[in-house]
Amino acid sequence: MSRMSRLQDVTSKALSRWMEARGPESDTVISSRIRLARNIEGLPFPHLMTGDQARKVVDQVEAALGSPQAARLGLGDAEVFRLDDMPLLDRYVLVEKHLISPNLAQSGERGAVVIGAGEAVSIMINEEDHLRVQCLFPGLQLGEALTLASKVDDLLESRLEYAFSEKHGYLTACPTNVGTGMRASVMIHLPALVINNQAGRVLSTVVKLGFIVRGLYGEGTEAIGNIFQVSNQVTLGQSEAETVQNLQNVVEQVIGKEKQVREAMLSEIRAQIEDKVGRAYGILLWSHILSSQEAMQLLSDLRLGVETGLIKGIEPRVLNELLVAIRPGYLQKLADKELDPEERDVKRAELIRSRLNPGPASPKGAGGRVS
Repeated sequence: MSRMSRLQDVTSKALSRWMEARGPESDTVISSRIRLARNIEGLPFPHLMTGDQARKVVDQVEAALGSPQAARLGLGDAEVFRLDDMPLLDRYVLVEKHLISPNLAQSGERGAVVIGAGEAVSIMINEEDHLRVQCLFPGLQLGEALTLASKVDDLLESRLEYAFSEKHGYLTACPTNVGTGMRASVMIHLPALVINNQAGRVLSTVVKLGFIVRGLYGEGTEAIGNIFQVSNQVTLGQSEAETVQNLQNVVEQVIGKEKQVREAMLSEIRAQIEDKVGRAYGILLWSHILSSQEAMQLLSDLRLGVETGLIKGIEPRVLNELLVAIRPGYLQKLADKELDPEERDVKRAELIRSRLNPGPASPKGAGGRVS
């Protein structure tokens, strides 16, 4: 398969293989991510590099991945995609799939990305740092993601000389990443806390404990669809394992609070919650125009219904797929043309109807049912 064919294989599918599995705490946690920032000794940080130096980094990473060990880590057939050869629309889809950052997508001419089998491993090249190794797992699996990220990191470090200080640890373009260079994050769905106006208080406590709370696409993005990212802030003075354990402890407390509120709602106002999730399901099944914001909120309500067992027969992987599939880049990729906002709203509603109701255009043919 050619490089462009491999790229099309990645960008034409909304669902990454890692999204298909159900991990621990998957009734609240969508995914766990470990990201390691690394730089190559002797080369300036990306914002100071020449074009030749940027290409040198890409070439060195590509060479480092050509080993039997890479194959054992799911990187044997990993492809290095250079962004200057990549259509802008494909870059947007990779952002929507959480495989690259918006910053890398916009830096095209010098950037590249490595995508491994199942898209559980990706490596951004020449973003803010020379390398950003990322591992994604379904559910609450920070430890498992760290184990895989460390193996990929060891593979690269055995072939590349990292910029490292005995005093400060791994050197990074932004001082806030110096030390371990690691960001651990968990994507978590908190509809009950939002409905009961408790999300602000709970998450502000998380921030006071030294963690960061962001939106669906990380830094600079708002929480939509009641989905939040919780990540570590400290990278200096703690080991990777300590950071992951601290984040795990905090997330487990947030999960516990969310589940407690869900149970209280089902006990005290069950009819209202059944009505809320049932209405969301009905609107999603029948709407012909849906904005991104409205769709995300309705899908959050539907996900709550699925996660609490109020709605049966809808696979969580379908909801994970729709998180990506309803985004502007993927909708235009699917249509194979540029769409204006109104056309995207129509296409979004059509796509949701087809995913939730693959049979005849009737609630009786829908993929799920309200209990």
